[in-house]
Amino acid sequence: MLSINDISIRLAGRLLIDQATVQIPPGARVGLVGRNGTGKSTLFKAIRGELATESGKITLPPRWQIGSLAQEAPNGPDSLIDVVLRADVERHALLAESETAEDPHRIAEIQTRLVDIDAHSAPARAAAILSGLGFSTADQARPCAEFSGGWRMRVALASTLFAQPDLLLLDEPTNYLDLEGTLWLEDHLAHYPRTVIIISHDRDLLETSVDQILHLEQGKLTLYRGTYSSFEQQRAARAMQDAKMVKRQEAERKRLQAFVDRFKAKASKARQAQSRVKMLERMQPITALVTDEVREINFPAPEKILSPPIIAADNVTLGYEPGKPVLQRVTLRIDTEDRIALLGSNGNGKSTLVKLLANKLKPVSGNIVRADKLAIAYFAQHQLDELDESGTPYSHVRKLMPEAPEARVRARTGAIGFSSKAADTEVGSLSGGEKARLLLGLATFFGPNMIILDEPTNHLDIDSRAALAEAINEFPGAVIMVSHDRYLIEACADQLWVVANRAVTPYDGDLDDYRRSVLSTRSGKEPARDGAAPERERARADDAPRKPSDKRPLKQKIAEAEAEMARIGDIIAKIDAALAMPDIFTREPDKAAQLAKARANAAAALERAEEAWLDFSASYENAG
Repeated sequence: MLSINDISIRLAGRLLIDQATVQIPPGARVGLVGRNGTGKSTLFKAIRGELATESGKITLPPRWQIGSLAQEAPNGPDSLIDVVLRADVERHALLAESETAEDPHRIAEIQTRLVDIDAHSAPARAAAILSGLGFSTADQARPCAEFSGGWRMRVALASTLFAQPDLLLLDEPTNYLDLEGTLWLEDHLAHYPRTVIIISHDRDLLETSVDQILHLEQGKLTLYRGTYSSFEQQRAARAMQDAKMVKRQEAERKRLQAFVDRFKAKASKARQAQSRVKMLERMQPITALVTDEVREINFPAPEKILSPPIIAADNVTLGYEPGKPVLQRVTLRIDTEDRIALLGSNGNGKSTLVKLLANKLKPVSGNIVRADKLAIAYFAQHQLDELDESGTPYSHVRKLMPEAPEARVRARTGAIGFSSKAADTEVGSLSGGEKARLLLGLATFFGPNMIILDEPTNHLDIDSRAALAEAINEFPGAVIMVSHDRYLIEACADQLWVVANRAVTPYDGDLDDYRRSVLSTRSGKEPARDGAAPERERARADDAPRKPSDKRPLKQKIAEAEAEMARIGDIIAKIDAALAMPDIFTREPDKAAQLAKARANAAAALERAEEAWLDFSASYENAG
C-alpha cells in the first residue's frame, strides 16, 4: 500500500500540498486530477523520493519498484525491441550472467529465476507493446536513433510499461500519442496488474482505465471510488452538502452569538452565556467547496458566411518528393459548417492533408478550388515555440492592432483570456495551457471561415477542454481537427475521415466502432502500419505490395531465433554436465532436483525458439 500521511510540500515558497493524507491500496488504478499548477507532478516527485516533504511521510512496501516515464527520450544504435527489453533490469542481468556462469548450481538458480519471471516470453510481450503504440515489426528492428523525438518518447513509454513496476506513475502519457495509440493505451492500462497512478486530462482515459480518482485541490488530497464521471457526481453532491452545512452552521453561530450578546451582562445567565462562548470557539468553520471558474474560449465569427463548398478537391495527389506520393486520388468537399475529425496513425498523412487545406502545400496533381476570400486559422502544437517568450499577451495582441487605442487592445486581450496582470505577464512565465489559450486567440483573431486544430488539447486541463469543445460548437464556420482526445471528437465532430494507405476516406461508424477496429488490429502480430520509420512521412511507399527488401525484418528474426537456439543449447549443455557429476543425486538431492527442473524449462524454451524459427523461415519463403 502507498501511504501518504499528513505531508506538506512547499515549492519556491508556495505551499502546494498542505497536510494531505491518503492511502492507495495495492492493485488500484488511480487517476490523479486537479487544475494545472496545483502540484500533481510535484507529488509524483515526492513519491519517487526526488523531492523532500516539509512535513509528514510517504511510505511504500519494502522492495516495491517505482516506474515512471523517462524525462529524456532514448537514443542510440540499438533497435527498439532491444531498448524495451533492457527495461527489465533483472532479466537483462540474469541473461548476461547466464552467458558466463560456470557453477552448475548458479546456472540452475539463474534458469529457475528466468522461468519464474517468464523471461523467455519477454520478446513477444515487448513486441506487443511496441505494436500497440504504433510500431510495426520492421520499425521495431530499426535503430532508435532513426526516429524523431516524439516517437522515441513512445519507446520510453513502451519500456516503462514492459518493466511492469509495482507502482507505475504516468504523467500525461498520451501527449506523445495519436488517437490510435491512446485507444490502445487506455485498454492496456485498464488491465495493468499492479498499482498505477496516472496524471491525465484525458476524460476518456479516466473513464476506461482507472477505478479511483485522486483529486488534488486547495493543497488537499481526496480519494473517490469509481471513474471520472462518478467523481464528478460525488463531488457535486459533496458541494451541495457542504453548502447546506455552511448555511446551517452560520445560522447556529448567529443563534449562539445572539444569546451571548443578550445575556452576558446578566448574572443569572452568565454561566450559560460563557458556555455558549466556548461552543462558538470550538465550532470549526466548514469550508464550502471552492470552484475556480474556467475562463471561456471564444472564436470570433467570420465577417461573411461564404457559399458552400469552401474547399473542393478532385483527384489530388500530395507529396514532397517526385514519385513518392504521401496521399493520392484525394477527392473531398468541405462546407461552411462542417465539423470533421481526421483519424489515422501518425505518419499516414494527416499533417500533409492539413497543410493542403491550410494552403501551405500545393498538390502534385489534381485540382483544388477554394472559396473567394476564404480565411483559415491554423493551430498546431509546434507553434507554441514560435511565441515571443520575452513578450506578453498584450504585446502579441498589440502587433495585430498597431493603430488601435490602448483601451481597445486591453479589451481584446481580456477577451482572449488575459485581463489585468495576466495581460502583462511574460509569455515565458505562462503555463502550457495559458500559452495554448493565447495561441488559439491569436490564430483566430480576425474571424476565420475555417479553423484547423492540430492536437489543441495537449496542455489544457479537463475543464479547459470542455470550454474548447463549447467554443467549437458555437463557432459558425467549419472546423477540421486532429486530436487524440476522444471526448473532444465525440463532442464536436459530425464527420470522421480516415487517413491511411495513401487515401482519405469517410468513416461510416462511430468512435466506438473505430476503437474496436484499432484494438483488434494492434492486438495482432502486425499493426496496420507500414514499415518505414514513422516520422518519415514524406518517404512513405511501403503500402505497396512487398518488395524483396521487405524480407529483411524476417531475415533478422530468423537470425535472432537461431542465436536464441544456440544460447539455450549452451545452457542445456552446462546443466547436463552438472547432472553428470558422480553421486550428485545422492549427495545433493535438492540441488539435483533444481537442476533437473531448470533443464526441463530450458528444453521447453528451446522448443519454443525452434517453433519461432520455423514460423519465420516459412514466412520468409512465402515472401519470396
